[in-house]
Amino acid sequence: MKIFAIKSESGKNAKIPAYLIYYENTKTFYIELDENADEWETPLILSSFLRKGEKTVDAYHSRIWVQQRIVPPDRQNLGQILKENGLDSYDEYELLMLSKGRCAQDDYYLSPVTPEKLPAELSVRFSRRIEDVVPLKNNRLIVFFRNGEIKKCDVGSFIEKAGCKSVLEKYDVFRTVEILTGGYGVSWGNVLTIPSEKLYGTGQIINLDADDFVSFVSNRVISASQACEILDCSRQNISDLIKRGKLNPIVSDGGNTLLLKNEIISRKWY
Repeated sequence: MKIFAIKSESGKNAKIPAYLIYYENTKTFYIELDENADEWETPLILSSFLRKGEKTVDAYHSRIWVQQRIVPPDRQNLGQILKENGLDSYDEYELLMLSKGRCAQDDYYLSPVTPEKLPAELSVRFSRRIEDVVPLKNNRLIVFFRNGEIKKCDVGSFIEKAGCKSVLEKYDVFRTVEILTGGYGVSWGNVLTIPSEKLYGTGQIINLDADDFVSFVSNRVISASQACEILDCSRQNISDLIKRGKLNPIVSDGGNTLLLKNEIISRKWY
């Protein structure tokens, strides 16, 4: 992860309005606006977020800000420009670094900073990013945040507002939820994203820490092989019970089958 302060040439003592975060592996940009940023002293595309009361600029608009400061990919003499600057291919980050983020439209530029130099409020913001997420029935998520808090989030209203009926109505689709780069939110492919701030703000705290959850999973979820040992049967018997609806696997994707231990044990009682 690379972090840059977005500074202005207008003066050495000018406030830093925002910070650019770059995740190298996924080539993803995010911009974090300073808590005391003034919309009149902030780059235009970013000031619109301040007017909405938002301090984190999503990946899409952060990338647009970056693209406005570099050579466009459809530039007629792009190949020659890349060659002259020692680049083998078009790379937004590398092009941004060549000019330190400067462009002709304004006087902003980028200056590298370490995480320790970030304002305290940004550290708090980062602590509310997502570490893990578990989909539940009825459009709910269990969300694990970096600060150790675990919240149950009902995301039905977010999904309904976005008009994503397939996510709202089909659990097989809902359970494909993934964490955005950097823990900035959750997404269902390119169909829908929900920022971490909304999940943190609307979720209900669960009195359970991450270690408790891991302990629950490790003690209550078993593999098909372990189920065979408990029931003293073959893998074929387990597969047959699943096909007949007598067992309800948590995960069943061919080679991997996970089951609830109590469901297996209860079969020994009858």
